[in-house]
Amino acid sequence: MRNFIKSFKKGLSRTKDNIVGKVRQAVGMAAKVDDDLLEKIEEILIQGDVGVSATMKIIDNIKKKVAHDNIKTPDEVLTELKSEISAIVQTDRDPGDLGSADGPVIWLIMGVNGTGKTTSVGKLAKYFKTQGKKTMIAACDTFRAAAVDQLAIWAERSGVDLIRARDGSDPAAVAFDAATAAKARGIDLLIIDTAGRLHTKAHLMDELKKIKQVLTKVVPVESIRSKLVLDGTTGQNALSQVKVFTDAVSSVDGLLVTKLDGTAKGGVVIAIAEEMSVPIDFIGLGEQVDDLKPFDSETFVEALFE
Repeated sequence: MRNFIKSFKKGLSRTKDNIVGKVRQAVGMAAKVDDDLLEKIEEILIQGDVGVSATMKIIDNIKKKVAHDNIKTPDEVLTELKSEISAIVQTDRDPGDLGSADGPVIWLIMGVNGTGKTTSVGKLAKYFKTQGKKTMIAACDTFRAAAVDQLAIWAERSGVDLIRARDGSDPAAVAFDAATAAKARGIDLLIIDTAGRLHTKAHLMDELKKIKQVLTKVVPVESIRSKLVLDGTTGQNALSQVKVFTDAVSSVDGLLVTKLDGTAKGGVVIAIAEEMSVPIDFIGLGEQVDDLKPFDSETFVEALFE
């Protein structure tokens, strides 16, 4: 558990400096709680990619407590900020819980190019294998040979089976074969890597729908989970991707936010929690195989404020 908390603190250090560090400076220079201080904090939060909606909610709640004399000193503003962020990101979801589905659970991994999707598939396989789940990977990015080769390396490193096909094969056919094999082998979790796609390209989005439809011929639709990988360094742009992909595949039921260790834009996690109905399952806090961590809201907040 100590290493888990340590990885959050290390991976979120730049976000902490960009948001909480700057708020601490503003609070330290303030003689009292007034509009100037709250406007400064509002500016810091918005520039830190916390998002307008979450920022306004936080500032409005702080103003109410100031008006009711529940906040009297600048230091108490920082305490309240922590409480407000905790309330927004709070979740009791266990991203590692696959439920009790009859047959394999299938995670369909989606995302635009460059989000770290293929790498995340490999890290997920390692995580669930470590959790004692019989795991398999399917390489359905059949248009980029490097993606399949990269996934093969991850499969070997994680100690899981890989289903692949010739370059240029129909991704839906590969997904069907993988699901059939997973069911026959008693696999708990099949993780399918799909081709990176621009969310503005309709025909690529239609391909995702086709893959999902084909999978329902092997397992019940409730066993298929659509997971979207977001690049944390893109900040607010991640929100629009969630909306478009959700429309494309009917639903996105979980997010993986990657590359948070290399950015000060980790405030987008707060924005996503406030504005999206899709929970964050995992966050990427480094490049090593075990640096994709289950999202824990309490640890996330502590990492920002300690």
